[in-house]
Order: sequence, then structure tokens, then C-alpha cells
Amino acid sequence: MDTRIAVIGIIVENPEAAPRINDILHEYSPYILGRMGIPYPKRELSIISIVIDAPQNVISALSGKLGMIPDVSTKTVYSKI
Repeated sequence: MDTRIAVIGIIVENPEAAPRINDILHEYSPYILGRMGIPYPKRELSIISIVIDAPQNVISALSGKLGMIPDVSTKTVYSKI
């Protein structure tokens, strides 16, 4: 199955969501190439970026699961190749 490279941007507005986010990311860890988290105390939120190489349906499932967590927003950007 063909895979795609994507970046999933995650905004976390409630730190209590972190354990659920980490559980989901661990579930998809075979596909994750890198992860960067940036706390932003001034705005009381965190920003996480995930780089993933996976089939389209896996990327969509991961982004969807993360976006269903209360106080968590996601946006996915795909490579053109």
C-alpha cells in the first residue's frame, strides 16, 4: 500500500488531554517519524507537530482520533508526492 508524508498540527488547550493524546500517538508510533512539542504558558496551551509516513487511511484515522479529544484541535497537511 502506498504511503504519504504528512504533518499533523495539534493545539492542546487543556493539559489534562495529554495522557489521551500520548496513548493515541503511542498506538500509531510505527508510522511516526518525529514529534515536537512546544508548551506556550503565556496562552496556557501546547502545540505539537507530528511528522508521519503512513497510508492515507491511517493518517486520517490518527488525525480524527486526536481531533475528537475535548480541547484538542488538529490540522493535517500532506506532501504532494
